[in-house]
Amino acid sequence: MAAVTEQQPPARPVSLKREIGLIGLLWASTGSIIGSGWLFSAQKGLIAAGPAAVISWVIGGVAIALLALVHAELGGMYPVSGGSARFPHYAFGGAAGASFGWFSFLQAATVAPIEVAAVINYTTHYSFAKGWLKPDGLLSTSGLVVAVLLMAVLSAINFLGVRVLATTNSAATWWKVAVPLLTIFVVAIVGGLHPSNFTAADGFAPDGAKGILAAVSTSGIIFSYLGFEQADQLAGESKNPKRDIPFAVIGSIVIGLIIYIALQVVFLMALPASAIGSTWAHVGPGLYTAFTGPWAQLAALVSLGWLAAILYIDAVISPAGTGLIYTAATSRVSYGLSRNGYFPQWYERLNNRSVPWAGVITSFVVGCICFLPFPSWQSLVGLITSASVLMYAGAPLSLGVFRRRLPNAERPWRLPAASVISPLAFVVASLIILWTGWSTDWKLGVAIVLGYLILGLTRVFRLNTHNPVMQWRAAQWLPVYLIGLGVIVYLSPYGPLKSPVIPLWWDMAVTAVFSVAIYYWALAVSLSTEEIEHMVNEVVPDEEEGLAEMPIA
Repeated sequence: MAAVTEQQPPARPVSLKREIGLIGLLWASTGSIIGSGWLFSAQKGLIAAGPAAVISWVIGGVAIALLALVHAELGGMYPVSGGSARFPHYAFGGAAGASFGWFSFLQAATVAPIEVAAVINYTTHYSFAKGWLKPDGLLSTSGLVVAVLLMAVLSAINFLGVRVLATTNSAATWWKVAVPLLTIFVVAIVGGLHPSNFTAADGFAPDGAKGILAAVSTSGIIFSYLGFEQADQLAGESKNPKRDIPFAVIGSIVIGLIIYIALQVVFLMALPASAIGSTWAHVGPGLYTAFTGPWAQLAALVSLGWLAAILYIDAVISPAGTGLIYTAATSRVSYGLSRNGYFPQWYERLNNRSVPWAGVITSFVVGCICFLPFPSWQSLVGLITSASVLMYAGAPLSLGVFRRRLPNAERPWRLPAASVISPLAFVVASLIILWTGWSTDWKLGVAIVLGYLILGLTRVFRLNTHNPVMQWRAAQWLPVYLIGLGVIVYLSPYGPLKSPVIPLWWDMAVTAVFSVAIYYWALAVSLSTEEIEHMVNEVVPDEEEGLAEMPIA
């Protein structure tokens, strides 16, 4: 009689599946850019800068485009999961890698709750949702319950695997791109445009250059452009990353630039005179500043009720789609940080659908916590903007190092004039943090300290068997940069002082000179060619396993 052999359960996958094609990556980045920002930022920008908000959108778009170009080259070079969190690790070693990894996690984990808050904000238009917000705009108890349930739905979809995620997001993104374009054309043609609005109320630029620059970071403009890096974050699951990632990163930012600038111009010019107060910031009944659903209420005001109905539906789909992708990004960033030895090793565990499930759960928990201290849409915007550009700042530094140390490395897409664009992109990131202001930046400082505590506990209690070398010498510039930039912000017109020590314009010059000095200091002390190759070879070949056999589609 033959012996009965016990059937073993199928082994769990140990690596991510490469299942995302070109369109999936392009729509992952585009879908992250077109989220709640388009629903609110045209209104917020107008309040902060008046009609000169159009200039703010151009400045913000150019700034983010510079950072996107840098990410396009890096993503093609190193197609690993959670890429933007890991490039500094390869260039500067453990200490800098852990820092920028935390910045990346902080940014990714806090976007999903802000998108959920946007959904609730617009949904209160319906009678069944009236009680979800308090009179001051914060979440009520019932609103908090709904927010947690929405976060649970986003997490549940992520558990189904990257193919389901990409398919769901692609379908949502077609809608998310179509609705803003429809709104631009219909409001402009049917609703009518009023060129005189450019000089209405208290003029074109009521707060001058300070208002224009502050609007870039505090009114949701930079926030709206964020998301192009999602192709880098999902690179470990791309079928043909070396071809597709540069295309997806650059293509998404071009789409975002066109849509957002057109939205600001049309929103401004379509406002009836009755909706504009004595100043652009004046709040009163019937004025655009009091709109809780800006585009939908504007559509209703110009007798486009059917469009308003579509916009209220979109106010659920667009933010939810962006929240879906950022939930995925958070899990991939935490997976990457664990691979590098900074987060506990359980973040590398995958379920049967090759999803890093511990990161998905963490994303859900962090999102729910965010609803407690930051329960409204705008209260999170400045913090996320600062965290994002601080994360982005690591990319131009890394590119500068790789160009210097690895001049002959394979680069599927090579950034033209990188020696100029790379330090310029780093300066831009510092300027955005300056314009965000002290009231937000000090909170970011607290979050950074909290991150260092988490990273330190992981190391002290040996929660990861891979114990990376910190390479403190290569990161000696980082504390000087963080503290120095904080001091500049404090002493600038964007700080708390009634009489700034560094006046307007001089603050930008000081920030630029300081950032350039930090940039070249960082390049001078970065890891050697041999050390970088060792850091990369520890992880990248393992994550690229089977890449050559994947179909090009």
